[in-house]
Amino acid sequence: MKVILASSNKGKIKEIEQMMHMDVIPYKELLGDLEIVEDGKSFKENAIIKAKTIYDALGDKEAVVISDDSGITVPILGDEPGIYSARYAGVGASDKENLYKLINRLKEKGIKRTPAYYTAAIAIASKYGIDTVHGWMWGEVIDEARGKKGFGYDPMFIPKGFDKTLGELDEEIKKSISHRAKALELAKIILKRWE
Repeated sequence: MKVILASSNKGKIKEIEQMMHMDVIPYKELLGDLEIVEDGKSFKENAIIKAKTIYDALGDKEAVVISDDSGITVPILGDEPGIYSARYAGVGASDKENLYKLINRLKEKGIKRTPAYYTAAIAIASKYGIDTVHGWMWGEVIDEARGKKGFGYDPMFIPKGFDKTLGELDEEIKKSISHRAKALELAKIILKRWE
């Protein structure tokens, strides 16, 4: 089974390959800079848009496209950044720029620590249609970056039941509790049906 990943985020590609225990092909290796307009109103809608756009562009009915749309939501900030997590500091912003924009938003409001959660929506496009699964990770965000591990907002997110950020936790722990890991476990069940 040829699995194409609808992402060019190196951290996400590595994480998904490790969790799925399979090689995936980043879509840009096959399609170049295909423009995908993520104009959905939810993580699920955006994941479906990406998976379907890439699957249709490939023209290979035997291909399987896995798309992940994920991000962090901070309820006290009106659910920011939510579906805009990857471009919170603007289109083309780096992980670090997005991270520090959220840290600064907390500081502007005088918030040192507050509940937050990560969402991962995964869409799988194949000759069988579109399947979707979700995973969540609950915890809190803090107004500083701690640790060098992970990517994105990991250095400011403390998962429920822990006292360290994802940026400080061992990779194996993160893989066992993350929103993406939970969603990928469900995605594996779907993929196994097709083997």
